[in-house]
Amino acid sequence: MLNFIEKYNNFIFDLDGTIYRGDNLIYGADKTINKLVSLNKKIIFISNKTTGSVKDYYKLLTGFGLQVKKDQIINATLVIKKYLNHYHKSSPFYAIGEKKFIDELTAAGLTFSTDPKKIKVVIVTLDRTLNINKIETAAKALENNAKFYAANIDNTCPVEEGELTDAGAVISALEKRTGRTLEKHFGKPSDYMIKEIKKYFPLNEKTLLIGDRIETDIAMGNLMNIDTVLVSSGVKYHTELNSYKPTYKLESVFDLL
Repeated sequence: MLNFIEKYNNFIFDLDGTIYRGDNLIYGADKTINKLVSLNKKIIFISNKTTGSVKDYYKLLTGFGLQVKKDQIINATLVIKKYLNHYHKSSPFYAIGEKKFIDELTAAGLTFSTDPKKIKVVIVTLDRTLNINKIETAAKALENNAKFYAANIDNTCPVEEGELTDAGAVISALEKRTGRTLEKHFGKPSDYMIKEIKKYFPLNEKTLLIGDRIETDIAMGNLMNIDTVLVSSGVKYHTELNSYKPTYKLESVFDLL
């Protein structure tokens, strides 16, 4: 059996569906992470989920008993916030997203607007408070030539009860409603997320990415030309129907030990 700990020095872990699902830690995830920490392995955590801040995820992980630091966590909010601050600092934005996501962007100095005539950037992400009015506001802004961005492009988000409709479905609805095409996205498997990861360690044969979703986690690993592990603890997957192939398949991160 392959000894993952001996073969790899750098570990990139997805969060939702890989380390925890909903409010529950996936069995053995704490033991795996803490073992890697004790061996001085380099670890980062990445997430497309924008309903919490990096600080929130840090509290969640440490609450589960994981020995992690806040600067080891990257989520899509962090990535898109940096981009908007650099390229759209003075451009009012509208987001189909939850209050936590919008608050993080406004706290960074960005301006939120609900006026389609003033909105310069439309952002789509997971929104459990989605309604038709939000879609129409975004659609009208896009018809007025606002930029069309997404924090993430996941079709679903894993939760304890199954899966929630995520940004991908809303993006499709807006594309059909307006005739526009999504211009950029900032979560996995985007170049913007990869750029953030590269700040932590080199992407080489000693780096391993572990996640539960083929079209985001495994796709990004393939783009980075690194080895990947697909775990079955999160969303349902059908590898035979996807062009992205994992290097390994495991039941959960506990099987890394």
